[in-house]
Amino acid sequence: MSGTLNQKVDMENTTHMRLVRAVSSDASAVRQLVRDSYAKWVPVFGREPMPMTADYDAAVRDHEIELLYIEDSLVAIIELIIRQDDLFIENIAVAPSQQKRGLGRHLIAHAVSRAKTLRLPRLCLLTGQLMESNVRLYQSLGFQIDRTEPFMDGFTVYMSKDLAAA
Repeated sequence: MSGTLNQKVDMENTTHMRLVRAVSSDASAVRQLVRDSYAKWVPVFGREPMPMTADYDAAVRDHEIELLYIEDSLVAIIELIIRQDDLFIENIAVAPSQQKRGLGRHLIAHAVSRAKTLRLPRLCLLTGQLMESNVRLYQSLGFQIDRTEPFMDGFTVYMSKDLAAA
C-alpha cells in the first residue's frame, strides 16, 4: 500500500478512508510519517521531539498502531497503549500536507471508540507545552490538563479525558 503524502484529503468524501493495523513491515513508513509530521516542531523545541526518535520496530510490535489511509495514501497514524486503567495515546501523527483537515479529530474519535470497546474509563496522553495548538485541540475534544512537569528544557503536559461522562 504505497502512496504519496502530498495528496490533499477531501474530507467531504471519506468513503475511501480506512484504518489498518500496522505490522512489522510498516515500521519504516510509520517512522517516516512521524518524522515528517513532527519536523515543524524542531525549531520550536530546539531539538527533535521524542516521537521523532522512537523505535518504531518495537512500537509496531508492542503497541497498537493504526494506519489511516485515504485511497492508497498513508496520511496519519495513531499509536495506542492499553493500560490497566486507561487507554494511552502514545502518538498521533498526520502528514504535513493533510494537517488541519480533521484527521487528528478522526483518530481521537477512533481512540474513544477503542477505549469504550475495552471498557476503559479514560483516555490519556501527553504533549509538549510548546505545542500550544495541540493542547488547544485536545481541550476542545474534552481533554483536561492533569498536570505539567518539567522535561528537558521545557514542560510536558499530561492530559486525560473521562469517558464515563461521555
